[in-house]
Amino acid sequence: MTHGKRIFDLTVILAALLLLTVAPKAKAQGDAMLTQYWALPTYYNPGAVGDTDYLRIRGGARLQWVGIDNAPQSFMAAADMPFKLLNRKLGTGLVVQQESYGLFHNFTLDAQIAYKLKLLKGVLTVGLEIGLYNQQFKGSEIYIPDEDGYHDSADDAIPMRDVAGNSLDLGLGAFYVHKKFWAGVSLLHANNPTVNFTSDSELSSRAGETSSGSGTSEMSRTYQFTASRTVYFMAGSNIPVKNTLFEVIPSVMVRSDFTTTDLQLTGRVRYNKLFTAGLGYRLNDALSIMLGAEIKGIFIGYSYDYHLSDISKASSGSHELVAGYNLKLDFSEKNRHKHKSIRIM
Repeated sequence: MTHGKRIFDLTVILAALLLLTVAPKAKAQGDAMLTQYWALPTYYNPGAVGDTDYLRIRGGARLQWVGIDNAPQSFMAAADMPFKLLNRKLGTGLVVQQESYGLFHNFTLDAQIAYKLKLLKGVLTVGLEIGLYNQQFKGSEIYIPDEDGYHDSADDAIPMRDVAGNSLDLGLGAFYVHKKFWAGVSLLHANNPTVNFTSDSELSSRAGETSSGSGTSEMSRTYQFTASRTVYFMAGSNIPVKNTLFEVIPSVMVRSDFTTTDLQLTGRVRYNKLFTAGLGYRLNDALSIMLGAEIKGIFIGYSYDYHLSDISKASSGSHELVAGYNLKLDFSEKNRHKHKSIRIM
C-alpha cells in the first residue's frame, strides 16, 4: 500500500470512529456530485420529471478516487415520464440510489410527482418527492490500526456489528424549460432525515454474560445520522452553430448544504444530435472530460475526472458511466411530436 493510500484509509477510519464516539448526531454522506449531472436531472430535482415526451430511463455509476480502498462509490437509477389526468399535464418519476463511503452505506428510494403549467413561452414544472432514506454502518468491518493512540479494539463506544436504520425523506423542486434554455432549483432532504439506531458493543455483550442482563442495557448507545438539507441549482442551453450540424451545450450546477458550496461548469459540443464531447471543471476539485452518444433512443455517456487536490497522488482519478433509453410517448394525435426538450436527455 502506498503512503497516500495509507493516509486516506487511516483518515476514513479515524473519521468514522470520531463520528461514533464523539458526535451524538453525525451528518451522513450526501448525494453523489455527478460529472454528468445533466444526464440525470431528476436525481437532483423532482421538478424535472416528465420534461420530455418520453419514458426516460437512466442508470449511472460513479467510482470515485479509483485505486484507494473504501473510496466512495455511487450507483443510481431513475425513470420518469409525462402523463395527463383530468386534462392536466403531470409528470411522475422514481429514483433509486445506493452509495458507500468507507464504513458508511446509504440507500434511498424516492417517488416523484409534478405539475406542469405554461409560463412565458416555456413550461414550468413544480415537483415533490417522498421516499425512504436508509443509513448503515459496517461495524463488523472496523479495524483500528496500531498507530491509532485514541481508541482500542475493546472500545465500548464503538458498535462491533453492522447497524442500520430508516427515515422518511422529502424533497421539492421547480424546473423551467424554454426553447432557448432550461433551469431548475431544488431542495433535497428537506426534512433533514435522521436515522436512529441503538447498538450494543461487544464489550456490553461480554458484560451481559457475567451479569443478570442489566449491564447490557446500560452499555447500549444510541446513534444518529442525518442527511443535510441540500439546495441544487442547474441551468443550461443548446446553442446551434449556424450552417453546421454542431451545437454548443453549456451548463452549470451549484450545490450547497448551507455549510459548503460546490460549483460545476460544463461545456459540450454535440454533432448531428448523435455524438457529444465536452470538458468540465469542479471548483477546487477536478477537471473532467466526457464523451456521449445517443442513437435511436439509446444513450450512453462516460466521464473521467482528474483531481486537482493531493488525493491525485494516491488515486488514478474518478470514472463515471451513464446509460439509458428513451421511449417515445404519444397520448393523442394533437400532441404528436409537439414538444421536445432542448436537451440530450
